[in-house]
Amino acid sequence: MQRYIDPKTIARIKDLPLVAKTIAEGFLHGLQPSMQRGVGIEFSQYRAYEEGDELNRMDWKLFARSDRYFVREAERESEIDIWFLLDTSRSMLQQSQQSEEGWNKLEYAKSLIASLSYLANKQGDSFGFMTLDSAKTKAIASDNNNQLMQSSCGERHWQKLLINLLSITDSPFFPAVETLTHQLEKLQKPSLIFVISDFYERNSEISDFLSKINTSLSEVVALQLFSRDEKEFNYNSAVRFKDLESNEEVLVSAKNAKSAYLNALRQFDQKLSTDLAHKNMAHCSLNIDSPLDVGLSEFLRHRNRVSR
Repeated sequence: MQRYIDPKTIARIKDLPLVAKTIAEGFLHGLQPSMQRGVGIEFSQYRAYEEGDELNRMDWKLFARSDRYFVREAERESEIDIWFLLDTSRSMLQQSQQSEEGWNKLEYAKSLIASLSYLANKQGDSFGFMTLDSAKTKAIASDNNNQLMQSSCGERHWQKLLINLLSITDSPFFPAVETLTHQLEKLQKPSLIFVISDFYERNSEISDFLSKINTSLSEVVALQLFSRDEKEFNYNSAVRFKDLESNEEVLVSAKNAKSAYLNALRQFDQKLSTDLAHKNMAHCSLNIDSPLDVGLSEFLRHRNRVSR
């Protein structure tokens, strides 16, 4: 489980609020840690102590009577869920030749989710996880072949998410939106939704999916992963490219292809940015060749500035 938790990343983001932008009045409360459960407005229930719970939430009088550890839970009048949606299509297996970490986009995404969920857990927020998976895979909880981890909170829930991340493998391509109907029902409440992907699509399946989760109840943040190789195309002589999803290969002259490639990439990025802007979705590009803590902390600080 420690594989996806980088102490340097945690050190940089631990004091940065994840939920920084007010979705709608009453759902979020400024920039302070939200504590969905624990210290709240109205007492809700007792639950058994879990490792990581704060000692000041312990009910010592109840312990004296029962000789068991319980913490008091309270609920706010309104709350949101945080969801992490991960694209596991094979294009996410791309690994940069310049990456010091030696990871591909999918491994980077797993570390990103582990770090963001750590922050959500420390704030006391409920969070859930879903893979956007077109393949049949074994999963702890699955429906229509798409791994689904229900929204909850607490240290055990976070540990379960880390175990879940370890089990995730790639799938052939991004699923068609009609196969996600049941999963999308889970998002029909106030939510902060992170979609982690390179946003490469065969037709319009990702755009269609984003339209489905684009509701007035939720804020969607598109975290686009890219590598330095993609952006710079610093290749020499002949280069053989392989589409990881279709397995098609093409041999090109790097010198002759560079200009056309970079122009097509600019058009792709512009189209994606325009589409996300029309949907009123936040868009953040993260370079897998850069340290995770640098990109993540800069993203969170940007959200804080925007919200003020």
